[in-house]
Amino acid sequence: MADSFKTAGQAGCWDGYMNTSPDLTAARRFLASSARVLDQRRFERLRDGGDAAPVRDAVAAYRNTDGGFGHAIEPDCRCPGSQPAAVGMALRILDEADAWDPRLARDACDWLERNAAVGGGATFVEPGLDAWPHAPWWVPEDGRPASLIQTGTIAGTLHARAMAHAWLDRATEVMWARIDELASPGAYDMLGVLTFLDRVPDRERAQRAFDKAGPLLLDCKLVELDPDAAGEVHGPLAFAPRPQSLARQLFDAQTIDAHLDHLARAQQDDGGWNFNWFAWSPAAAVDWRGFLTVDAVSVLMANDRL
Repeated sequence: MADSFKTAGQAGCWDGYMNTSPDLTAARRFLASSARVLDQRRFERLRDGGDAAPVRDAVAAYRNTDGGFGHAIEPDCRCPGSQPAAVGMALRILDEADAWDPRLARDACDWLERNAAVGGGATFVEPGLDAWPHAPWWVPEDGRPASLIQTGTIAGTLHARAMAHAWLDRATEVMWARIDELASPGAYDMLGVLTFLDRVPDRERAQRAFDKAGPLLLDCKLVELDPDAAGEVHGPLAFAPRPQSLARQLFDAQTIDAHLDHLARAQQDDGGWNFNWFAWSPAAAVDWRGFLTVDAVSVLMANDRL
């Protein structure tokens, strides 16, 4: 897919040196002018020590009466109906902001159970998008198989919150089985796999599974080690955003530092961060920039860069 935006702004150069300390005042202004209330509340919670309740309430605004989530909380899927990716995004935000709501989570799991993939887990996308704007890659798969990206990310979040639910039990079995047979995954498959392995309670089994599956990132050329590479690439921080991420075992400190430097200086002149995949919708592009601006600040904070 084409690179729709520049991925690293040049603001911050002075006397030949690159400033790698982002301007958080500019980031705050960008969010106020261009981001969803949801992402403004995330930033307030993350950076300013704001209350968790507004984040919870902002997430709940995307909830449907069936317990699932929709309404473009996941910016590329702009239908009102519930979708696995929207559930995953909602739960991720509740978790990261420590705004967890057991009732919202339980109702979301009930929706996942009613709409489970064949054999368990979550599909990549559920039918019903045709009448609504959505990214061209949001296509239901024949046979409704479990998606590694959706199943892994949702299950990982639920495990991190010690959730107990029948959907999670079966999804966990699906993930272990799929990881055991993993041979030639895609980058998004590995994002789901690693999110699951980072957070599943059985740490010994997770490490063993990572020892087998983790090197596929390099063997299958899924990770881009050059921080200045253009196009829709995935750097080490995509797979190992935090120091405790299992995938940090694959990269030396110099590589991680280079990518953190790149992330820090990728702040744009307007104060926000951009993305490097195809921008199919102006509304989705705006929403993603707000989400990823908060995400960039979160990763830099977790790595002691802010």
